[in-house]
This record gives sequence, structure tokens and C-alpha cells, in this order.
Amino acid sequence: MSHSSTQSGGTASALPSLTPGPYRKRLGVVALIATFGGLLFGYDTGVINGALGPMSKELGLTPFTEGLVTASLLLGAAIGAVALGRLADAWGRRKTITLLAVLFFVGALTCVLSPNLGVMVTGRFILGLAVGGASTVVPVFLAELAPFEIRGSLAGRNELAIVVGQLAAFVINAIIGIVWGEQGGVWRIMLSIQLIPAVALFIGMLRMPESPRWLADNGFHEKALQVLSELRPANRAEPELAEIEKVKEEEEAEKLDWKSIVEDKWLFRILLVGIGLGVAQQFTGINSIMYYGQQVLTESGFSSSAALIANIAPGVIAVIGGVIAVSIMDRFSRRKTFLLGFALTTVCHILIGVGSIVLPVGNPIRPFVILFLVVAFVGSMQTFLNVAVWVTLSEIFPLKMRAFGMGVSVFCLWIANFVLGLYFPSLIAAVGITGTFFVFAALGALSWIFCFKAVPETRGRTLEQLEEEVTTGVIYLPEHMRGQ
Repeated sequence: MSHSSTQSGGTASALPSLTPGPYRKRLGVVALIATFGGLLFGYDTGVINGALGPMSKELGLTPFTEGLVTASLLLGAAIGAVALGRLADAWGRRKTITLLAVLFFVGALTCVLSPNLGVMVTGRFILGLAVGGASTVVPVFLAELAPFEIRGSLAGRNELAIVVGQLAAFVINAIIGIVWGEQGGVWRIMLSIQLIPAVALFIGMLRMPESPRWLADNGFHEKALQVLSELRPANRAEPELAEIEKVKEEEEAEKLDWKSIVEDKWLFRILLVGIGLGVAQQFTGINSIMYYGQQVLTESGFSSSAALIANIAPGVIAVIGGVIAVSIMDRFSRRKTFLLGFALTTVCHILIGVGSIVLPVGNPIRPFVILFLVVAFVGSMQTFLNVAVWVTLSEIFPLKMRAFGMGVSVFCLWIANFVLGLYFPSLIAAVGITGTFFVFAALGALSWIFCFKAVPETRGRTLEQLEEEVTTGVIYLPEHMRGQ
């Protein structure tokens, strides 16, 4: 692609601006249904936090097999991210999300009825395939449906749905744990709740449109125009489709298999940026808090029933942070958001480590100080990092490598998550809260340096503009030098 980004800048300004209209309501409905995938992702990853204790007693789990039950979902997610990302390229985004609903349902039912560790791990693995698929396909689907002006807030709704799902899991666990805590099989009730949104996702996706960019890329010009006409102001569908088709024609000559991506320095560089962002997000340790929050709070001095209730606080702040993040996503630099986020989370880790040294076990204020700092950490993470990472991953890759780039990045993200999920209980047992959070602080400092050095700005450009800037390397130039 030889033409300069000034030309692509012209393209963006040539698109008629977004005016109010009925299309906004339709966009909102499509986003709401698709984000049931994120809601299920959140519930599945959060429910284990409260279900693990009673499940361990009933199924006779050891600390290592507890890690195995938690991490089997994460291993499934790593595989699902790649496999279902590729399927979404071949089969379409909408059909793939419908398949995810079936996997969510089958996996959840297997877990609920599970008589032993083997069946439980199998069910969690199937759920993992669905969670990994949702983490790749839903943000891409939303980014490809959204007008570029509101792409950040629309694609960011998926991350908001994830934290709402996690909060729902924490609240439902606490209610079920308090009401039926003494009965056997209480964890089966906790796990069964997720069957409801799985059915809603399946029924809802049958009535949703396909991604217009996927349709255009696969030769369905009329259908793509029809979808854009539903989801854009009346005068905007045709010029936007023309822009998508133009980029498609330029790319026809460039068949992007993994080898050609690795051999192209700019494409390989953006792939490394995607992988780095995914791994850095996990190495904050956010999901260790989401999976094992109850154990961290018990270790800090809460009783197990108090920890189940206190655990709702990080869930609430995660949702508040998610709402703020979605509302600021289209107004603030993605790069500056990352730098602020990694700085804040690293400071929180250091303070948790220091707090657990200064306030020894048995000090009455220790559990509350650690809870406050954990809540501050989760709030910083959700406000400045989680939404921004997923939105950026859904938009930085050119169309021909989008599902591949997203799949590989999210695969690496889930592998990092799997390693943390499997070994976090052992890490807490070996070095306690203090050592664990100092490890996270060191990883956070490295992540900040990576973002400062390597991550480019993506806000305020159409996906087609970003495509040109990535493939020509212009995206890595300072803002004032772009378009010259």
C-alpha cells in the first residue's frame, strides 16, 4: 500500500458525520445481545471464587486439583481464542457467537452434574473454549459493527459485561452461600445460574446481523450494504462500504498467512504489540483476585463468611470502573490511559505488599487496609486497563490478519492467565501476600516500560485508516509527523 496517510485522513473526513437516528437504538440492541457472551465469560470466571470451597470438600480436592479446576477453564480459553477466532474468519462472526452459546450451555450443564474431578475438569474445559472464543470474537464483532467515532465505547461494552458477570457471580455466590450454605451441593446451584444467559445469547444471536466488514470481505456486497443501512445514518452506509471495499481490493493481492505476517516487519511488530498488551494485562494479577479473592481476603484476616461478603466490594468497583472506562474511551488517548493504569496498579501492589508487612497477622485493621488496597487496585485496573486493552486488541490489526492477530494475542493472554491461575494458590502459600504482590509490582513496572516504548495511539481513526498506518509503519511516528 503505497499511498500516504493524508489520503486515508481524507477518507475519514469524507464520511458524513454521525447524526441522531433510529440506527443508534439498533446498534445498542446488537451490542447488548452480543455482550451476553461477555456476561457469561465474567460469570464463568468469577463463580469459581465462591464455589471452590464447598466443591473442594464434596469432591475431595487438594490445593493442586483446586488449581486444576480453576485453570482447566483458562487452558480451554487459550485454545478457544485461536480456534474460534479462525472459525469466525471462515464461518462468520454471528454464527460463531451462536455456537459459543451452545458451548456455554453444554459446559455449564456438565459442571453442574459433575460427580467427580474428571467430569468437572472436562466441563470447565468446554466452558473455557466458549470463554476464549467470546474473548476473541465478540470484541471483533462489536468493533466491526461500530462507527469509528464510537468504536471505543461500543467495543468496550464487552469488558463492562465481563465485570458485570463477575459481580453477579460474587453477589449470587454470597446470597446462595449464606442462604443454603449448610446444604450439600450448594456449589451446583452457583454453577447452574449461567444456563439462563447462555439460552438468551443463543436466541438473541439468531436475530442479529452479520459483521458488514466480514460480509464485504467475503463478497456479500448487498448484504453488507443492508447491514450498514440498518446501523448507520441514511447517507453514510454507501460511502463507508466504498471505503471498506477499497481497502479490501488493495489487500486482495496480499494473502496474509502467518509466514507473510512474520516476514513483514510492520505486521510482525503490531502482532508483538498485541501479544505484549495481552500478557501485560494478565501480569497485573487482576484475575488472581477475581478467582481467588476470597482466599486472599481470608489470608489477610477475614473469616471465610466475611470474606465471601467483602469479596463483593472489588466486584462493585470493577463495574464502576468499567462504566467510567466506557464513557471516557472515545475521548482520551489510549496510550496515556495504559501508562496511567500500569502506574496506578503497580503503586497499589507495592502498598499491599508494604501494608501486609507493617500490619502483621492478628492486627485488627490489617484485613480492612488490604481490602481497601485490593479495591483500589481493581478500580485502577478496570478504569484504565481492561477496557482499553480489549478495545485496542480489537482495532489494531488489519482486516486480513484481524482474527489471527486477535487470536494469537488472546491465546498468549490466556496462557499467562492459565499459569497464574494454576500457581497462584502455591505462590500465596510459598511467599504470602507480601511476596506475591511485590512480584506483581515488578511485572507492572516492566509493563509500563513496554507501553511507553512500543504501544502506538489508535484512537480517532477508522479501522481502514488504522490499517494503512499499521501496514506502512506510519502509526509508530509521533502524532505531529503523521500525514506528512
